Amino acid sequence: MDLILMGLPGVGKGTQAGTISEEYGIPHISTGDMFRAAIKNETELGKKAKSYLDGGELVPDEVTIGIVRERLSEKDCAEGFLLDGFPRTIPQAEALENILNDLDRSLDFVINIEVPKETLIKRLAGRRVSPSSGETYHVDYNPPKVDGICDVDGSKLIQRDDDKPEMVKKRLEVNIEQTQPLIDFYSKKGYLRNIDGDQEIDQVQGDIVQLLEGLQHA
Repeated sequence: MDLILMGLPGVGKGTQAGTISEEYGIPHISTGDMFRAAIKNETELGKKAKSYLDGGELVPDEVTIGIVRERLSEKDCAEGFLLDGFPRTIPQAEALENILNDLDRSLDFVINIEVPKETLIKRLAGRRVSPSSGETYHVDYNPPKVDGICDVDGSKLIQRDDDKPEMVKKRLEVNIEQTQPLIDFYSKKGYLRNIDGDQEIDQVQGDIVQLLEGLQHA
């Protein structure tokens, strides 16, 4: 099965991606992982990507798309893949369609995990971190034993600037603006499947499995 996973920061994509990958034996492929592998293996495209990243520049589409093409052609993708973080734009989505056409494949689903913005702000703004140990907590979901104090080294927990509600809200708004065109694109194509992420993790997982089981038995 050939899948794309979408969702705003804080929806729990990482957790669900790991479950899907393990359950169905398909690789979870993130853009960062692809870049790191191409750079480590010193492929031509990896070298190009590294030169842009080392210069603090964005990797251009043609390089990113080339790396995606190489990755999806590898043996472990023969039975399917789960793409995460690609595509980010309509031109990238169109390039992915061309890659899959060349491989004589097509997408099965674009799974979009949805959570209300207010809930995401609460999830993301509740994060607290120990500046010395690096341990991460959440005021609601993973609180320390003593309020505001790290369990590991007793240091005072802080809220990073980018976890403050106003910054979280701004970050989410930028993400919504960037992803909405893709959601519309895949909705028109008939690939989009929205999953309610505002449930317990197991329920979200159950909804995704139910969707994919239907695909396996079709």
